[in-house]
Parts: sequence; C-alpha cells; structure tokens
Amino acid sequence: MFLSTYQIEESLEHLKPIHPFYMITFLVCKRGKLPVGRETEYGINRAEKGFLDQYYKPAKDSVWYYRVSRVGRKRQRWVDSKYASSASQSTRTRGDLSKAFIHQKNTNLWGWQPDYVETLRSKLQKGKTKRIPAFHLAIWLYREHDWPPQTTAEDITDKLFSEFNITENEKRELFDVSVPDSLDPGLLFQNTKVSWEELRKITGLPPDVPREEGGALSLLKLEGVGPVKELHFEPAERVNLITGDNGLGKTFLLECAWWALSGTWTGSPAYPYDPKVEEPKITFQISGELGIPEEVTSSYNWESQDWSLPEGGPPIPGLLIYARIDGAFAVWDPAKDYWKFKPGMGIASPGPLFFTREDIWNGFRIEVGGETKFLSNGLIADWVNWQRSSEAYPFETLRKVLRRLSPPDLDRGDLGALEPGDPVRIPGDSRLIPTIRHSYGQVPLVYASAGVRRIVAMAYLIVWAWKEHKEQSQLIRKKPQRRMVVLVDEMEAHLHPQWQRRILPALLDVKEDLESDLKVQFLVTTHSPLVTASMEPRFDAKRDKIFHLDLVRSGLFDGEVILEEPDFIPYGPVDAWLRSDIFEMRHARSLEAEQAIEDAKRLQLKDEDKVTVEEVQEVSERLVKYLAADDRFWPRWTFFAEKHGVEL
Repeated sequence: MFLSTYQIEESLEHLKPIHPFYMITFLVCKRGKLPVGRETEYGINRAEKGFLDQYYKPAKDSVWYYRVSRVGRKRQRWVDSKYASSASQSTRTRGDLSKAFIHQKNTNLWGWQPDYVETLRSKLQKGKTKRIPAFHLAIWLYREHDWPPQTTAEDITDKLFSEFNITENEKRELFDVSVPDSLDPGLLFQNTKVSWEELRKITGLPPDVPREEGGALSLLKLEGVGPVKELHFEPAERVNLITGDNGLGKTFLLECAWWALSGTWTGSPAYPYDPKVEEPKITFQISGELGIPEEVTSSYNWESQDWSLPEGGPPIPGLLIYARIDGAFAVWDPAKDYWKFKPGMGIASPGPLFFTREDIWNGFRIEVGGETKFLSNGLIADWVNWQRSSEAYPFETLRKVLRRLSPPDLDRGDLGALEPGDPVRIPGDSRLIPTIRHSYGQVPLVYASAGVRRIVAMAYLIVWAWKEHKEQSQLIRKKPQRRMVVLVDEMEAHLHPQWQRRILPALLDVKEDLESDLKVQFLVTTHSPLVTASMEPRFDAKRDKIFHLDLVRSGLFDGEVILEEPDFIPYGPVDAWLRSDIFEMRHARSLEAEQAIEDAKRLQLKDEDKVTVEEVQEVSERLVKYLAADDRFWPRWTFFAEKHGVEL
C-alpha cells in the first residue's frame, strides 16, 4: 500500500506554516546523530543535499527542490540545487536557530548546544503553528514508501521518530504527535505509488521543466483597476456568459482575460484610476490538463505605465481567438514563430495578430528585421484559393462551419444557410471575390450585410487559425494543441433574433468540424435574452457558468460595480428572461406601457375610498392606448376599473 495523493495534498497544507529548518536541517542532524554538548566532524552541506535529493525532489529529472514550507516567500514553490549551501547554511549559521548549534566558523565541526531543544521550541512558539505536525511531515517524507497491510496512522508517525532518532523530550517539546481528528482511514492509502504526473498537479512544475501547453483561463482577479474595485472571476471550462448593463465592464473583463492568456493588450493597457489603491494588481491562473497552477500576480508599474510579471509562469494557453465588438479580431497561436513565449514575461515579439476589419478581408503582413512576413492572405484570397484547390480541406471545413453558424432555414422568408457560391469579379477590383448564395441569388461577400460579414469573418478566422496552427505545429515538430479559447464581445451584434437564438449553440458544435477531441472554452458577453435562452437545453452546471455585472448604488454618484455568479435558471420565454435578475427589466413592454401599468398598480394599492373615477379613467385610457388587447394585465385591471365605475 502507498500513501494516497489525497492525503499528500492534505498534509502539505498543514506543513506550509512550518519553518523549513525543522523539516530539513533538524532531521538531517538527527539522522546524522549529531552529539549534544560537543562538536564532531560532520559534512552537513553534503548530508542536506542528499536528504533533499531523497525527499524533496519529486521531479527526478529536475535540479530544483520542492519548497514545502511557505514561511517567508509565500509564493516561492521551488528552490535551486544550491539551497543546502546557501539559504539553509545561512539559517544554520545566523539568526535565532543558529543558537541551537555548537559550531566553529568555516569548519565542518557541528554539535547541539545543551539547551538546543529550548532554542528550537522558542522559535516554534513564534510561528503560527506551535508544534511540528509529525503525522503530516511523515506523509510527505514517506510518500513513496510501500506500507504493509494493516498499517495505521500511528505506525507512520512512529517510523518518522525511529528513523530520525527523535527523543522523548523532542517529541514532547517540538512535535504534535496526535493523529488528525479529520483523518479518514479510507482515504489514507491507495494501491499504487503516487506518480510525478499526479504529484505535479499539486506542486506545479519546477522552473527547468518546460511549461505545460494547452491551458485555459481558470481565474482572473482585479484589484484597484477598472470599474470594479475587487473582481473575482472564476470561469468554467466550457461556456461563460457575461451579462450586465452598458459601461459596467463586460468588454474590460474580456480585455483583461485576453491579456492574462496572451500577455498582450489589444489596445491600451488597463489603467488603475482609483487613487485610493496604492498597489493595483491583476492575478490570474491558466489551468492545463494537469490541474490548476499557482496564481500569477502582476502589479502595475507606475513608471513604465504597464503591468509587470514575476519570474516563472503558468501553462502556455492553447489557440486563442478574440472577436471584438468593432469587427476586429485577435489571434494568438503558441506554434507560430512571430511570438516567443518567455515564462512569466508574456510575449516578446510583434505580438499576436490583431486583425482590423480590412485585414480580415485583404490580408496581414509585418516587417521583421527588414523582411516582410505574410502572416495572412486574407479571407478573399484564401477563400478563393481553398475553393479552387483540388484538395477538399480546408474549404469543406469552412463550408461546414458556415452552415453550422448560419441563421435558421425555416422556409419563412429567412436568409437561410450560408452556402458558398462561385467567385465573381466586381467593378474596380482585379481579384475574384467570394460569394454567398441566398434564396434571391449570389451576393459578393464584400456587399453582404454587417451581420453576415461578421459571422463569415468568424467562421473564416476559426478555420484559418486552426489550419495554420496544425501546419505550424508540424513544421516545429510538435503535436497540435487540443485546447482553444474563444472570446466574443456582444455575441448578438448585427444579428436578427432568429440568428441570435442559434449562434452560441452552433459555436459549441464547431469543434466537431475541426477536431472531435478539441476542448474549447468560450468567454462571451451579451445583452441578448435570446442568447441566454439559447443555452437552456445545452447548459451544464459542471462546465458552464453565467456571470452578471451589477451596479450597487449608495447615492446618485456613489455606486460600486460587483460581479455576481447567479445560478443559471431556465426562464423559458424570452420576456421572462428580460424580467429576470440578469436583464432587470420590470416589463417586457414599451416604456409607456410600463409606466401605465405601474400607475395602475399604485392605484390598486391605494385605500378604496381614496381612488377617484377620474384617476381610473385616465389610467385606463393609457392602458388601452399602449397595451395589446390580449395583454395578461387586462383581467386584473378590468375587474378593478369596473368596480370603480369605469367601463372598458
């Protein structure tokens, strides 16, 4: 039997407040049987290095040691191979803990002072944990030990005391020898030894191990930046709907999410305009298949007017596509050679591809070292080339994606499926121009409606980005990513209600046209109840979330924007969505009808003897003018009006 991954993770939490001296140097000296009251020759640096190699190097191919303790640098998870002769040696020879030793400077002579236990105990008393949790320490040290059947928690602790020659006095003064009350014996062991693949989900990766690739956003925290004083955004792995009124920060949230994933801004960096916040921060996590990594925090650099990042970094994200509300797009591809990822330093290069609306159609190029690099031929050229190619891919994929993203074909005068037609020439342009077939004929794409052009551009970018990623991955001898993150600002822009109801579910299925095992995370802002209603049949609480930015007022010009994470409730009819807490409308009617109904309700709540016929007549006339004949409010009002002498 082997100690379980669950218990190892649990025990590591209890070891964070313990100074590393007690979990390394103290045990090394005890195992080396350092004498009390006198010195002896002892190569402590070599002994510590051997101890670290044995117990604190979970990644055997790495030269870094896992830092179990979080005393001091709380965010530091790993220490390098010089730890025994640098940081640990400094602790042994300086400060309070050095007083526990008898040691002649610049020699290998070491021993315990007669009162060493009292010295070590006094240092422990100053910490958050007053005793070393023996059980949890043993769990970490013996995570690879093969235990016999019927082993108990006490047996594990006893092995620690025996192997490291812990005296009764040391147990009494320095250790918590109890078994945790919360211990579940059924979760203590597992049949196989914990593997590095399992353990690195807990520890993260050491700096000399290549960053994991193919991550998605799992956390974004903003402090003192943007319209929200403190924002905590934990997106789900698949669909994330972000709602809220204009000006509350939906687009800003997408921009910050894009920066966290790509290391670049699509425009100006986020600016912390709240003077009360001394140190604005952006914290984020990018999670890959191996689990959620450590948070990365960026502080605002007032001198450079930008956001700085610490050393080390999260997993490299998968393919990123960002559809902005202004018709522009951004694409970030970890396989491309025009951006070089430096862990913890973002992107050092010309940056991701930022396509203007014109770039999408006509192509994109950059100058690198005096050389022109063609990064995209553009939709017009690619479409025609793909269509006229003898190979089915990628044009057939584009055709499938277009059909999937098309408005519904209900044979009721709707636009119908977006089907490619034959390329044509148009006046003043020497190129062949792609066309879309409609029920009324072929239309050159450059003449198509704004809604059609946006969806066509999105379909093309998805197919183009995935095609380029696969080809570039092959060139650099790497497997293509199996993760994509798609950010869409105002999903419903330019779309007819019939199309709004279809577009998001269609995007969810687009991955089937690319690769069946592709995982896609969507971050989508919307003002449309049709978009939210369209998710009712597809919403999975384990993989999807809805968020709502709201303004909490305490005065006319004194309010606070908050990000809420309400439950996704299937409201059914769209007008019910409009009246929900997501869209916050009192009535799904005109403003005039809403005001008339509210006035009618106020009359109904007045004392009977204070309601006049004239008031009832005036409100009734407005209701007749602004409400439909079959409005559901009529039965309630008709009875009240007739009771007060007004015939309708």
